[in-house]
Amino acid sequence: MTRSLNDPWNLGGIEVSNRLVLAPLAGIGNWFVRLQAKRHGAGLVVSEMVSSFGIKHGNERTVREFLRIHPDEHPVSMQLFGHDASVMAEAAEKVAAAGADAIDLNMGCPVRKVMKTGAGAALLDDPDKAVAIAIAAREGSGLPVTVKLRPGRLPGDRAGVDLAKRLVDEAGVAGIAFHPRHASQQHKGKPDYALAAELVEAIDVPVVVSGGMLSDESALHALEASGAEAVMLARGSFGNPWRFERLLGLREGEPSRAEVLDELRWVIDRAEEHLGVERAGRYLRKFYPWYAERLELPKPAAHELSTAPTTKAARDCLERLEDAAVAA
Repeated sequence: MTRSLNDPWNLGGIEVSNRLVLAPLAGIGNWFVRLQAKRHGAGLVVSEMVSSFGIKHGNERTVREFLRIHPDEHPVSMQLFGHDASVMAEAAEKVAAAGADAIDLNMGCPVRKVMKTGAGAALLDDPDKAVAIAIAAREGSGLPVTVKLRPGRLPGDRAGVDLAKRLVDEAGVAGIAFHPRHASQQHKGKPDYALAAELVEAIDVPVVVSGGMLSDESALHALEASGAEAVMLARGSFGNPWRFERLLGLREGEPSRAEVLDELRWVIDRAEEHLGVERAGRYLRKFYPWYAERLELPKPAAHELSTAPTTKAARDCLERLEDAAVAA
């Protein structure tokens, strides 16, 4: 059955207004990035990956920065990772108390420092532990729990597909977020949407497909080819929240120069609110190149913006760009 991205759907009792989901973006997906996606149309947003141990032990930065939820970003799912079921239960309880609508468990992260703790994609090799962790998160929080998986650690490995079935049958998870590339591939290679379609047919909870959606057309193709309930935008949304609007038919074409400049000013304001002026200046250096690309800046101007040492320097650069556009 062909689905429209504008159709609502249900995730464990949560009514989601459309089939566009902001992926958990490691090191990026804080509250204002999620709020930005919601402002531009995302139906569901997921937080960056947060350590269950950091939450359990009340790490100040973890609680202050990673568990912050804006009232306008609901429904929002908080993504947790960890290798200990009892710790996960306590962390999940605190996440629910912080106001999350759902919890997503990362069991697909291929990053070495995560896997060497026994978390992320390492759990593909320990399905009993993975099931126990999912049960703990559900019982600890009382919220719908989803799990983000990859097919396996190496090409040809189907451990993730088998684990997904157990997570549904034994742990009662409400959905599966599936990135159909093996962990060894990281973000390279063509996603296997046919395998995602096979998983969709094999389980009776929603599957959200991710991976390879760097254009509007690829997101539509992923939805159709996989038969998934929804698609999850990750790198394809970096500095491009207008993609959500286009996919939902709310706009046509790229944003104007003025729109991009205003959006980046909004991002700078929110980063200062979240991190303070000094830290925001450092943090935003990974954001600026995305907007420089969107503005199609010549190399000198793109370099000036991307290397702005402070938020004031970035704002001054944006003002000069705006003045130059008016004078042209």
